[in-house]
Amino acid sequence: MSVSMRGRSTGTFTVELIHESGSVIHTMAPKDNGGDGSNFSPTDLCAISLGACATTIMNMYAANHGIGLRNIEFDLVKEMSPPPRRIERLTVTYRIMGVVSDQEFQKVVAAGKACPVRITLGDRVEIVEVYERN
Repeated sequence: MSVSMRGRSTGTFTVELIHESGSVIHTMAPKDNGGDGSNFSPTDLCAISLGACATTIMNMYAANHGIGLRNIEFDLVKEMSPPPRRIERLTVTYRIMGVVSDQEFQKVVAAGKACPVRITLGDRVEIVEVYERN
């Protein structure tokens, strides 16, 4: 399956991204790289995609297996390496809410750890994850 997307610069530090659905995202270079940090940077989008992907996969797994999740929230911190700049570490804390058994919780966590973004990042980015039950 493929998805068509496109982008165009809208200024020295900004880009507009357009999804085939018509959804639009604007990016801004981070403060430490000349931008004003007023929007997600491209590396921010890459980083937050990990949390969004794992959350989506965990919710889908729970729904498909009759597990009563109420909600999942996450906090994510992105750390960049010194030059050459790249994402060095992502620290994510997931809060999984709902009434689930220990076994269901472990299955939901395993599903999240198998999300496509995490697999794509592989060993290139250190990923530190915490899964909490609320």
